Amino acid sequence: MKYTPLSPELYQHNRRRFAAEMIPGTVAIFNSNDQAPRSGDQYHVFRQNAGLLYLCGIDQEETMLLLFPGCPREGHEEVLIIRRTNEHLAVWEGHKYTKEEATAASGIEKVYFLDEAEQMLNELILLSEGVYLNLNENDRFLSPVEYRDLRYARDIRNRYPAHTIHRAQPVLKRLQTVKSKWEVDATQTAIDITEKAFKRVLGFVKPGVWEHEVEAEIIHEFIRNRATGHGYTPIIGSGASACVLHYIENNRQCQDGDVLLMDFGAEYANYNADLTRSIPVNGRFSPRQKDVYNAVLRVIKAARELLVPGTIFIEYHKEVGKIMESELIGLGLISRDDVAKQNKEWPAYKKYFMHGTSHHLGLDVHDIMFRYHAFEAGNLFTCEPGIYIPEENLGIRIENDILITESGNIDLFKNIPMEVEEIEDLMNAGRN
Repeated sequence: MKYTPLSPELYQHNRRRFAAEMIPGTVAIFNSNDQAPRSGDQYHVFRQNAGLLYLCGIDQEETMLLLFPGCPREGHEEVLIIRRTNEHLAVWEGHKYTKEEATAASGIEKVYFLDEAEQMLNELILLSEGVYLNLNENDRFLSPVEYRDLRYARDIRNRYPAHTIHRAQPVLKRLQTVKSKWEVDATQTAIDITEKAFKRVLGFVKPGVWEHEVEAEIIHEFIRNRATGHGYTPIIGSGASACVLHYIENNRQCQDGDVLLMDFGAEYANYNADLTRSIPVNGRFSPRQKDVYNAVLRVIKAARELLVPGTIFIEYHKEVGKIMESELIGLGLISRDDVAKQNKEWPAYKKYFMHGTSHHLGLDVHDIMFRYHAFEAGNLFTCEPGIYIPEENLGIRIENDILITESGNIDLFKNIPMEVEEIEDLMNAGRN
């Protein structure tokens, strides 16, 4: 790993919170992610399962975690299982955790190697009244690919059919959406690295540069500041490409008069930043571009004020839609007659702003969440309105990351330029 490991206090804190939610007499079992095959004998870069990492901090494949509050077997309320290394692995893959290092990273005293844990696992499951299993319960994504926790759940059901199975994800959703001080600090580090990359790009972009060259400037700044890399595939879209919401080809040359939409964020210690900025390729917005940009700017500022405890996620998006509707009328993109005749399931503003305004942010960029719960202190949201006008080859989105607290929200992007004048001044500093 490139990043400095986070404090084991974070993972001890998270385990205490999870254990407090468990039904007495049950055991919770978490698995690492698979190493995903790429092609031939290669794997994609490993990324740890968010639930397991949240509870123990072990960023390594073939890891298991057991939580068993009140376990009858002494010293086994928390158990970590890791891969045993050998000389061959050390030569080909590098260093793996020792038991002592795993304890230091996680705060868990009882550590086994995988090849010595089978009997212990069987005993703890038989001592329990039920088993918590961690399956992917993202309500907007149904993966066609099997994964380790899913295979393990099937194995548990086959081997222990009399046991009651409990879902770990609803518990994790309640916990992971409320960020601790350690998580906010890790996210802020990712944001600070992202800020450096954005300011680097402001001095680099000019007519004639290629989108992939901009992407290269970003990853350079990420890696030199110990980020793992991109938190997600970056969107670097100029001109008409900015109107494609998930444009990732990044293969177009930036032209004089284009606006360049950049959506990127660093990943640090598996926590993510999520930034979007739209900048003029030649360093100056045209009057029309400035009008559209400032309309989006007003929407993000208004939407940001709605991110407070008690707000309902679905209602929040409806309110932002009304704000955007007014701005689009002001820009002449829709009319009041369009609004009067609109389909309530697809309001008129959706023609130019077709995505949601916010999502939770954390160990996943689109983080674990309850869609129908009220916002609460500790929630960390993106705020990202946009206006996309294909007929004008113009797409503008602005995105900041917002932490909700009891005393108001905090914009974690406070040092990242957002106003038209700030962006233009930085882009033109030092230019002839």
